[in-house]
Amino acid sequence: MTKENVILVNENDEQIGLMEKIEAHEKALLHRAFSVFILNDKGELMLQQRALHKYHSPGLWTNTCCSHQREGESNIAAGKRRLQEEMGFVTELAEAVSFIYKAAFDNGLTEHEYDHVMIGTYNDEPTINPDEVASWKWMDVQAVKDDIAANPDAYTAWFKIIFEKFYEHIKVDI
Repeated sequence: MTKENVILVNENDEQIGLMEKIEAHEKALLHRAFSVFILNDKGELMLQQRALHKYHSPGLWTNTCCSHQREGESNIAAGKRRLQEEMGFVTELAEAVSFIYKAAFDNGLTEHEYDHVMIGTYNDEPTINPDEVASWKWMDVQAVKDDIAANPDAYTAWFKIIFEKFYEHIKVDI
């Protein structure tokens, strides 16, 4: 397994360095990340359940895909790359909103990310990568919001933050 670097940034999303991904999470250093939200023509959101062997948040439900940009890679290019790697398809993406969050996990790691949220549309079934994704489903956006309120422990930290603070940004005009 090759070590993957993340892009360390300041609070203005300006690159200040590179660091191996696990080390950045151990030290809780702010780094660039992205979250992709794919909706279909019915206004349903494609959710993924993280693979059960993930180093944090295994088995939790979250947005369609997420990861970290590589050095020199645009947010959109990174989103498309990871969408293909995790869900087996690519579609056009648009940037919606960005924010900083920090979430500590039981395993001693901390996500401290400058997260870029991107949105796209797709109407077919994905071809999930079982190394990354345990399952997937389409779900009405309001039903997702209601289920997060009823079952918060079933969802990832960043996904809950996005739904709480940026709900209006993940709707599409249908």
